[in-house]
Amino acid sequence: MFTSKANKIFQDVIEKYHIINTVDQSFENPYPKSDLIEHLLYRKCWIDTVQWHYEDIIRDPQIVPVAALKLKRQIDASNQDRTDMVEYIDSYFLEKYKHITPKANATINTESPAWGIDRLSILALKIYHMNEEAIRQDASEAHREACQKKLDILLEQRLDLSTAIDTLLSDIEKGDKYMKVYKQMKMYNDDELNPVLRSQK
Repeated sequence: MFTSKANKIFQDVIEKYHIINTVDQSFENPYPKSDLIEHLLYRKCWIDTVQWHYEDIIRDPQIVPVAALKLKRQIDASNQDRTDMVEYIDSYFLEKYKHITPKANATINTESPAWGIDRLSILALKIYHMNEEAIRQDASEAHREACQKKLDILLEQRLDLSTAIDTLLSDIEKGDKYMKVYKQMKMYNDDELNPVLRSQK
């Protein structure tokens, strides 16, 4: 199943990041572009992992305003990268299934495959960090037990989401579902669409 591969790659990314465990570390993709989907999945989860830690840092109540503004810009750029990667992954599936003729009664899904994969990547991060809390020795037993219960739910959620994604891909391949991808068309990064940016030109 596709998500077995995706979940393994996401786990590898998160473990790799936490060896050095800093947002400033360099990125190297072990998958060449010839292994396109693996390359995209690895890059996607790396972006999510760095942004996860950006979001931790910016919530520091002692952060100085200049550093917070710099970090906000980094989060904005990361969000754009994340959206771009989702669209690249959807382009991969559009190309893969372009020869499929949908059945007359085929239906569309509420989200594209890549946006489901986006949620799966974020879920991998939640699982990793909730597990850390569930086994944290300097936390109270009540804290660990509460986090273990949350972890159990997250693991169940990953199973359900993985099943849903694999089912969607199977349905597309069989012609029971069809893909229709809408670009995000974000306006706030565009100096023609954001009136504040436009006024600076």
